[in-house]
Amino acid sequence: SMKCRQCEGELRVERRCRQVRLKCTNCRREYQIHEVAADLDAATEAELARYTCLIYD
Repeated sequence: SMKCRQCEGELRVERRCRQVRLKCTNCRREYQIHEVAADLDAATEAELARYTCLIYD
């Protein structure tokens, strides 16, 4: 699973109306996809592939 860069907590995909982010279950920090793109694991990539588009802001 993906780990938070700040606290090593688990990152989970969180979808909102027009956004998809990775959010730490421990410290609640949110990451935009491009911030962690180089570190995506296979499971997270598969989950993100379910969304037809990702909005970067």
